[in-house]
Amino acid sequence: MMNSMDKTNSDRRGADRFPIEREVRYKVLNKKNLDEMGAGKTVNMSSNGILFTSEHLLLPGKRLEVAINWPAQLNNKTPLKLVARGRIIRFEDGRAAMEIQQYEFRTSATQPVLVN
Repeated sequence: MMNSMDKTNSDRRGADRFPIEREVRYKVLNKKNLDEMGAGKTVNMSSNGILFTSEHLLLPGKRLEVAINWPAQLNNKTPLKLVARGRIIRFEDGRAAMEIQQYEFRTSATQPVLVN
């Protein structure tokens, strides 16, 4: 019989993950002028993180900005894009796990949409 303590120790996730497959574009945030950019697909997402495929090796600790075309629209007509910043916490088998540190939704005109 599993108690809540066992679940906490065996599953470190703080939020439910949802199997959302969307195209993702990412940019490594670094102090150099050379931006490393790439693309992939999300595997799953939660309010705390994103697991996505990557064409590059993304080492844990790297800071990223990712952009994902969101499946919902603003007022049922304006396309939205989720733009999130965070850091890579794991990379395995061509898949990167990113912890979300900040995010916003933008319209196609790149104006921020307030999130309550």
